[in-house]
Formats: sequence, C-alpha cells, structure tokens
Amino acid sequence: MNTPDERCCGADVCIIDERGRCWCGQVWDGEKMVMPEAAEANVLDHIAEEKSKQDL
Repeated sequence: MNTPDERCCGADVCIIDERGRCWCGQVWDGEKMVMPEAAEANVLDHIAEEKSKQDL
C-alpha cells in the first residue's frame, strides 16, 4: 500500500518525480507545489537572504 505523497496538491492525481516535478507542471518549492516561475523566485529570494546574512 502506498502512502500519500506530502507534496501532492490535494487533487489525488499528482505524479511527482524524484526532482519534485509533477506531471501538471508544478514543482515542489520546499513547502508547497507551485508553478515553476514561483519556485524559481522562491529559490532566488532564499539565495539573496543567505547572502545578506553572510555579509553582516
């Protein structure tokens, strides 16, 4: 018996690969499934935040 993937958007039709990409085009951003543009923006924000912490 398979356990539900916590990354599923709730539609019960998610097929998520090992890189966090779903067949519908959404990707896992570390917290939730989002469209790739939003995931990329989240990653860039995280990188900028980490860099600013290092600059202090």
